[in-house]
Amino acid sequence: MAHNPYQPISCSFYDELEARATTRQVCTLLYRTEPDTPPSTYTGIITDLFITDKVEYLRLEDGFELRLDALVAVDDKELRNYC
Repeated sequence: MAHNPYQPISCSFYDELEARATTRQVCTLLYRTEPDTPPSTYTGIITDLFITDKVEYLRLEDGFELRLDALVAVDDKELRNYC
């Protein structure tokens, strides 16, 4: 996805991510880094939401980083259900 133009996620889904980071809640990320591939999962605590070169990312406690537009779902919240 690093070569694809960034697609901003909805503000309300971003709020869900911020809430988990604030409460240091363990969460399960479902994400896809390449189109038309099965999603992967990763579990951890979101410690930071940040922007680099106009692209939004999250960082987990163990250092794992992910572009926000790669997210499919966090826990039981699916990105596609947010506007």
